Amino acid sequence: MKSNFFIIFFFGLILSGCIGVSSKGIFGTGVSIAFDPRSVGTQIDDSIMEKNLSGRILLLDKKYLLTVNTKILDGRIFLTGKVDNPEEKLKLTKLAWETKGTRSVRNDIKIKESFNFQRSAKDIIITSQLRTALIFNKNIKATNYQIDTYKKKIYIYGIALTSGEKDEVIKEAKEILDVKGVIASIILVDDLRIQKD
Repeated sequence: MKSNFFIIFFFGLILSGCIGVSSKGIFGTGVSIAFDPRSVGTQIDDSIMEKNLSGRILLLDKKYLLTVNTKILDGRIFLTGKVDNPEEKLKLTKLAWETKGTRSVRNDIKIKESFNFQRSAKDIIITSQLRTALIFNKNIKATNYQIDTYKKKIYIYGIALTSGEKDEVIKEAKEILDVKGVIASIILVDDLRIQKD
């Protein structure tokens, strides 16, 4: 298992080329590393995290090599791409959170399927209702959560400051009309492995 990781790591290192080149990042513009506001140490940490996460995603399923992209900035992970179902999206989110040094995860992976306007409209309404409820609840830091709704099931990703806040978020989600289920991937701040060993 360790040898697989090292092979993938060195293969990724070779593909990534030199550090001094420009790169097209998640924000869509080429940014020279020389103008990167991160320290060199942070850039190296992010690069190692990115290779580690990409390798683990590849070991989970080789199809993700072409369908899922990762970007890490200052320990913050951004996931983009497309997967076949919400369960895969949730697995990838958990994998990202388990990466050592992760500070936050932004999952913008979309679900592949034929478009259904009526269902999509209902899902958007459910997401908006929950987002509004979280904003107006003084016990919840709404900016710490990302909400996706798929076929009236709410998927919540984020960080809770306390277990009480986590329970409050789930309670708010369950109170939304027509919701068929709530799948929460909420991590407590105390459980994050932010510190370096």
